[in-house]
Amino acid sequence: MTDSPEPKPIEVFVDADACPVKEEVYRVARRYGLKVYVVANGSVRVPREPLIELIAVEQGPDIADDWIAAHAESGDIVVTADIPLAHRCLQKCAEVVGPTGRPFTTNSIGAALAQRGIMEHLRSSGEITGGPKPFAPADRSRFLAALDEAINRSRRKRQTP
Repeated sequence: MTDSPEPKPIEVFVDADACPVKEEVYRVARRYGLKVYVVANGSVRVPREPLIELIAVEQGPDIADDWIAAHAESGDIVVTADIPLAHRCLQKCAEVVGPTGRPFTTNSIGAALAQRGIMEHLRSSGEITGGPKPFAPADRSRFLAALDEAINRSRRKRQTP
């Protein structure tokens, strides 16, 4: 009888520069005992706790995204509103949740990338697109539920041989 190695613990990666739900991530991660990497190229305050680590990357486009995509693995959780980053992390089989509680999935990412491309084209041609809706209390509740679901999916995946 061979002892199988313990599965790698789930880690949470937060694309932090404009993330409105960092405190919620910390609270849920504490409850589950998960390591959180808060990745930012700006000044972000994080609690001084062993399970929460600030990763300060250099200024520049996509540097924080590149760090997250390089470190997130199958079954990890990524919190981001960045659609290309979500796509990269889904390709590595990570769970990806947007700050409004929208889960990114392999089934939904294609449409999200297409819509992003259309909106970029409209903006570059001078169209006024209005931007995203303001963050609302209902978004926070949806995020908490979606994060819980993502963690439980990851836990089930990691327990399955």
